[in-house]
Amino acid sequence: MGLFTLPQARSELERLRPVLDEIVTIRADLVELSAALTPGGAPTDLGGLPERKAAEARLNELMTEVQQTGAELKGVAPLLVDFPADLDGVPVLLCWLEGDTDLAWYHRADLGFAGRRRLPATAG
Repeated sequence: MGLFTLPQARSELERLRPVLDEIVTIRADLVELSAALTPGGAPTDLGGLPERKAAEARLNELMTEVQQTGAELKGVAPLLVDFPADLDGVPVLLCWLEGDTDLAWYHRADLGFAGRRRLPATAG
């Protein structure tokens, strides 16, 4: 897939918000279901093994939906989505982390999350 402009990435992020919200919900359900299925685990109203398997399948579908946009799903806990882009001729990843209200961060493709910085005011 190609590169995103900042406006395209922001638009795609908004379109993906319901998918990302569902990923967060299913992630929590999976943790609860998995804990209930461990020996001595407290039962849950969410169900048992069949429900866990269904949740895993749904999570995989949602993760695939994100990846098919050209965005890169880098983490699920916390949720981390990168959008390949170019910033002043430098390959970067526009970086959204669960809890961010907007797409306002980036990092150079070669530096990873540790090199995360706020987008300059002139970007966009």
